Amino acid sequence: MLSFIKNHPFAVEAFFDKSIVITFAIPKEEAIPLIPECLLPDLLEDKWAFIAAAMVQTRQLRPKGFPPWMGNDFFLIGYRIFVRYINQAGKRWRGLYILKSETNKKKMEIAGNIFTHYNYTSTDIIHSENSGIIKISSQKSDFNISLKRAAADETIPLPSHSPFASWKEARRFAGPLPFTFTFNKSKKEVLIIEGVRQHWQPVPVQVLEHHFGFLNTLNISDPVLANAFIVENIPYYWKKGRTEQWKS
Repeated sequence: MLSFIKNHPFAVEAFFDKSIVITFAIPKEEAIPLIPECLLPDLLEDKWAFIAAAMVQTRQLRPKGFPPWMGNDFFLIGYRIFVRYINQAGKRWRGLYILKSETNKKKMEIAGNIFTHYNYTSTDIIHSENSGIIKISSQKSDFNISLKRAAADETIPLPSHSPFASWKEARRFAGPLPFTFTFNKSKKEVLIIEGVRQHWQPVPVQVLEHHFGFLNTLNISDPVLANAFIVENIPYYWKKGRTEQWKS
């Protein structure tokens, strides 16, 4: 019963005021130990895998169909890897595997750990924006970023060592992808959560400063800043989770 409850037993909807995703390239060999055996790293040029930190200002999170006033507002920090999964029908699906989730609301930590496998913890979040400069930080979680929006007549450059040839190519790894996957190793069971979004048009932002202490715990040798995007004012919902057996 507990396993069923954690498997996203109902659809959920929310509104994203702001979603910022900063993506890092890592060697594919270093990504494989971070994901379960049923998944493959989603690669660029058969060389680079990608890990991302997503920072989302979320409003009115609630079971789908419930009135907005019953929803919860919170800030989310999520660390995830871009992956591929071959389903029972042989189709290759792109998606995400969640490594860790943090929120600024204890209520969301408790609810998140009841209904998902996303390993929520609560933390402090400081968030500000002035003159096109966005700053987000947490002392407890040991991270801080500073980002610059593009001016009306300005083109944001790709990060200097990005493996992407263009922002168009980089958008393939901007997230969110259609699916999120979780794996129950003892049951050989894959949990699939499908997200549905509208008007998702990521806009590049320039990373002025970044530090994520969590990345230092993953035994990654040298993550390379690859891209950074922002989207705003997005209605979003997740379908009820579904499972299928995985055969190695």
